[in-house]
Amino acid sequence: MIHIGLAGWGDHDDLYAEGTRSKDKLSRYAAHFQVVECDSTFYAIPSQSVVERWIETVPEPFGYVVKAYQGMTGHRTYKPYYESGKEMYQAFVEMVAPIQAAGKLSAVLMQVPPWFDCTRTHVDILRRAREWLQDLPVALEFRHQSWFRDEMREKTLEFMREEQWIHSVCDEPQVSEGSIPIVLESTDEQMTIVRFHGRNASGWVKQEDKDWREVRYLYQYSEAELSEWVDHVIWLEQHSKQVVVIFNNNSGGHAARNAKQFMELLGQHTAPLAPRQISLFD
Repeated sequence: MIHIGLAGWGDHDDLYAEGTRSKDKLSRYAAHFQVVECDSTFYAIPSQSVVERWIETVPEPFGYVVKAYQGMTGHRTYKPYYESGKEMYQAFVEMVAPIQAAGKLSAVLMQVPPWFDCTRTHVDILRRAREWLQDLPVALEFRHQSWFRDEMREKTLEFMREEQWIHSVCDEPQVSEGSIPIVLESTDEQMTIVRFHGRNASGWVKQEDKDWREVRYLYQYSEAELSEWVDHVIWLEQHSKQVVVIFNNNSGGHAARNAKQFMELLGQHTAPLAPRQISLFD
């Protein structure tokens, strides 16, 4: 089973009629896709009332890929919100529990930062994180090439299998240590995740520009580039019961259309996109 979705549900104007209210966008999104990556949990662990709305708003079947809070992945310190790392993880587990109980949790996504290289210290951190995340299905995405360089490739994959990490396979520019190659391997019989970050090589590495994050994911995949991935995803499906494909190339509004293109290439049904406003610059 292959499910296609997008990173977030609020920034994809192609999915909504003009004037759609923010609170209505999730239900509109669910008319197009059966899975979504929930990015807001990276910035803060939401209240139970927010989580309940997420559960109630979407139909059956529907799946959330819930991104781990930034304190958990080391992007930011967890203080002063939590007294310890374990307390922070427990708060996250409690937040996710109702989604899992409702049968709408595809996976938690642990995306470690680009400086998180392949060292024993970082391996130990991952082991502890996996323990604290208890029985949740958890995907792991690396951002440093050392995890897959030379002989470390197989060791990393074996570590993920032993520790029950779902592999997050990435399509992204190959421009620095802070990017990873495409590694077409499944580490979990139930699921593999594929994330399309775009191929904007010139904008991938962090820059001083305050709008850098917007530039990083500014990319539109061509049909030829998407076609390369059809056999890849079908192969991954043979090794996992479910493959979740997330398009994260959001900056220029390309994610929804690229996701629909990819669904068509896989022979999946697609709901129509909202009409686009005419622009002299399109």
